[in-house]
Amino acid sequence: MKGVSDAFSTSYAEARTKFLEAAAAAELTVDTHLHPEAGRDGEVLAMDVVRDGPADARALLLVSSACHGVEGYCGSGVQVAALHDPEWRAKASEQGVAVLYIHALNPYGFSHIRRTTHENVDLNRNFHDFTQALPVNEAYREIQPLLLPEMWPPTEANAAATDRYIQDRGMDAYQAAITRGQHEFDKGLFFGGTAPTWSNQTLRQVLQTHARFARRVAWIDIHTGLGPSGIGERICACRDDKEALARARAWWDNGGKTPVTSIYDGSSSSAFLTGLMWNSIYEECPDAEYTGIAMEYGTLPPFEMMQALRAEQWLNVHPEAPAALAAQIRQQMMDAFYVNTDDWKQQVITQARQSLFQAVDGLGS
Repeated sequence: MKGVSDAFSTSYAEARTKFLEAAAAAELTVDTHLHPEAGRDGEVLAMDVVRDGPADARALLLVSSACHGVEGYCGSGVQVAALHDPEWRAKASEQGVAVLYIHALNPYGFSHIRRTTHENVDLNRNFHDFTQALPVNEAYREIQPLLLPEMWPPTEANAAATDRYIQDRGMDAYQAAITRGQHEFDKGLFFGGTAPTWSNQTLRQVLQTHARFARRVAWIDIHTGLGPSGIGERICACRDDKEALARARAWWDNGGKTPVTSIYDGSSSSAFLTGLMWNSIYEECPDAEYTGIAMEYGTLPPFEMMQALRAEQWLNVHPEAPAALAAQIRQQMMDAFYVNTDDWKQQVITQARQSLFQAVDGLGS
């Protein structure tokens, strides 16, 4: 690569090509899981998996992108840059750590500039035991009619009602009500589904294949959308487990300079969530010690990000929308989850690279 920006792409098809080329240049095999749907330009969609390290490694680091489709524009860049980084690859090898790159957990959303899967499911709210009663999000039920009005842009009355809700309850309550996850409105926002999605099932196959020998597993899952622009918040992606949180903080907080936050104690920019993807590690790798973070890179202020999500979900419910409005909404969605500037991309790679090195130090210690 010529520079950091060359690791990033402007379409899923371009990102996949760069990832596959990076794997080939590193002389690594690609394990491809084809998606049942086509991309927005008719391209093939897939969850592509590359393992850098021995199959029987006892220490394994997962690096994943596009859990929330459109956020893959950032995560793919991190993965491509890492595969082209000989110093990083040598470091992991020296520490005895195999690295598993999972490119495009949700390739449909990546390609179609959606956060959700082709089932309209938020993948990071989909990891439940669906034989049991699912969580009920009463706060979302209350504001669902407000979030997805009949027309877009919303009427003045809808905007005023939204403003009143935020003034009365606060932005944190508004964000939490929407983002926590819900299983009642299948065309609504942050729908967690009523059954495992294709991405859920495929990820579990990947873990069964590639993580069965590991006894120490770490996971860095790349996200965007929350927090100050360009800052990669390290959110502990584990159960409410003091030991796992302590490990995460020992590995990644840089002496308090980059604090590892938690959804359990209110320190994270994320609300408390249910059905999270890392539940799969405990279920598929029950004998492994697990430590993980979500790297959450900021883009826009919370209200603007929520407006982009509302608009995109409205468009999904109203495919008959005028072409100009649809294009505007898709661009709004891209801007909410991917900052297409060299400075932002450099911030992303610098912080991700530091976290990668810290992860293999932690796994190898």
